[in-house]
Amino acid sequence: MTGEQAVALATAYFDSGEFKRVLARRVALATESQRDDRDLLLQRYLDEEIAPALSALGFALHQFDNPQAKNRPFLIATRIEDPQLPTMLCYGHGDVVFGDDENWRPGLTPWQLVEEGDRWYARGSADNKGQHSVNIAALEQVYQARGGKLGFNCTFLFEMGEEISSPGLAEICRQQPELLRADLFIASDGPRLNAVRPTLFLGSRGCVNFRLSINARAKDYHSGNWGGLLSNPGTQLASAIACLVNAQGQLQVAALKPPAISDQVRAILSDIDVGGNDSDPEIDSQWGEAGLSGAERLYGWNTLEVLAFLTGNPARPMNAIPGKATAVCQLRFVVETDWENLASHISAHLCQHGFDYVDVEVIRGTPATRLDPTDPLVSWALEVMEASSGKKPALLPNLGGSLPNEVFSDILGLPTLWIPHSYPACGQHAVDEHMLKSIAREGLQMMTALLWDLGEQGAQLIARHQAHQARSGEKS
Repeated sequence: MTGEQAVALATAYFDSGEFKRVLARRVALATESQRDDRDLLLQRYLDEEIAPALSALGFALHQFDNPQAKNRPFLIATRIEDPQLPTMLCYGHGDVVFGDDENWRPGLTPWQLVEEGDRWYARGSADNKGQHSVNIAALEQVYQARGGKLGFNCTFLFEMGEEISSPGLAEICRQQPELLRADLFIASDGPRLNAVRPTLFLGSRGCVNFRLSINARAKDYHSGNWGGLLSNPGTQLASAIACLVNAQGQLQVAALKPPAISDQVRAILSDIDVGGNDSDPEIDSQWGEAGLSGAERLYGWNTLEVLAFLTGNPARPMNAIPGKATAVCQLRFVVETDWENLASHISAHLCQHGFDYVDVEVIRGTPATRLDPTDPLVSWALEVMEASSGKKPALLPNLGGSLPNEVFSDILGLPTLWIPHSYPACGQHAVDEHMLKSIAREGLQMMTALLWDLGEQGAQLIARHQAHQARSGEKS
């Protein structure tokens, strides 16, 4: 059996309709992790969908209660063919966001797979049931093509709380280092660059949400009686935000800017065109950091966004000066940003501009991650993806959004390769979520080719990766 033959088997499997039947069964389970009344369904997803599929491939199953969130369990499945072979860690999450059933368009429901043209509609079809189903199916195809072997060791980590910020995931990885010991990480989440172009990304931008507040007085006062005498927290907070990010959306806090984009990353992003596809919003060409391309602003730079702003009562405005104002803001950032000291940096900048009365509170944050783009594993993955798809893949140094990648890259110390099987206009976290059949089919072909090749030359690949790491360590 050759890699090409294995891919042909995978293609026949997809075209038979079996992949669609499996996915339809999985999305029918309403695994909304934000709801307390879905606990049994979250458990059923692991017990009825994931455990049987991996058991059939010879995986040993280890289930763990979540140390931080009740009834949001973890499953670690391990298959060790030979301790001398390299081990791949894969990941998926079986929970989904709220179905929002009543707002889907007529003829669609979150919990029934509906096919229209190239689209499969259902909650979780893109995030993440469809994506990890592609990867499980690829493992199945390689296993069958090799007569009951993969050619490498494999561990699969499943969580059921990703949509509530992955509580317990880091702790489980710290608690189970032996079960999760691996040589590389390959998984699928997030979108491709676009619907047409296969994509490999090497990490994710970090994200930290923070609250700005002004509490001037205990109650509101009539604007006619006191206007011009009492400070207006709404006006003050708007001015304070304007000194953090200007009218062109450019971050003004020097301490929270990243280092200059390296020539290496700039060269990678020169091949990336952002937007311009069906269902994409029109890009504001004059918005964001000056002197950078759209790809550089999205994948190589930091942005500060205002997510919510509240003063007074917008639903029933009164003729009164509000006593307080609050805004929730967000910093999206790349590696080498001093984000852990965000509160002190924001406070210092505000004080410097006369806004010492603004309170700054960090709500939550996750670090940025990025695998070295010159790592041999990166060129290997790109070559296999291109050979199997016939398309030049897009390489992104990191996703523009955020994933819990730091758990795999920092805690487990793994090189991380993400190959998404979705696209930006998939309706993820919105109504009418869908997966494109064409992407799922192409994704299955690419993943089958990649896993087949890992079984062919995994030991050599890991050796080259380790040698590269050693050289990089010597230079630093």
